[in-house]
Amino acid sequence: MTHYAHLWLFFLMVFGIIALPGMDMAFVLSNALVGGRRSGLYAVAGIVAGGVCHVVAGVLGLGLVLRWVPGLLNILLLAGAAYIAWIGVAVLRSQSAMGPLPAVGTPPPGVIFRRAMLTCLMNPKAYLFMLAIFPQFLRVEYGSVWVQAVVLGGIIALTQTAVYGLWALAAGSSRAWLESRPRTANAMARGVGGVLVLGAVWTAVQGWNAV
Repeated sequence: MTHYAHLWLFFLMVFGIIALPGMDMAFVLSNALVGGRRSGLYAVAGIVAGGVCHVVAGVLGLGLVLRWVPGLLNILLLAGAAYIAWIGVAVLRSQSAMGPLPAVGTPPPGVIFRRAMLTCLMNPKAYLFMLAIFPQFLRVEYGSVWVQAVVLGGIIALTQTAVYGLWALAAGSSRAWLESRPRTANAMARGVGGVLVLGAVWTAVQGWNAV
């Protein structure tokens, strides 16, 4: 396989994983629906930053550590699932998730960014990807491992930005329409909160069984 085809295969795998609904996507959607496009895009930026940290950790050998100490991965899985479930419960308990005064309940951009980054860092799916898939695309015959990691990391970041960014823009654009339909807006918010909770439970169970 040529290096060019190698990169295309990696992109297709990354796109399939990112496009599959999960906790990162649900977090972006919840922020875009509650706070508009700006909040959604800050969430996307945080997710991308978390992805960069995953790549760096993967190259530094975190995958090997997790393979040698599987109990550590189980702890990360449970911690990540608990954190995402906590966010989902907070959305479900919100009394006015998308009311006419979004500025009152919308977190500052820095808070959204940090929460999104932490969401990505504690996403079990990301650890399983870095442990099982990412190392297979680092080949000595293609040159410097760090250069390859930068290229692969760039593919991940661009794919995250494109996929999650489109969802953030679409959800944010529907904000005005939802404000005029409070029942639909609240039902949607509850739905996103439920997805976060169910996604946390599902990824924790699947990730635990995969270890």
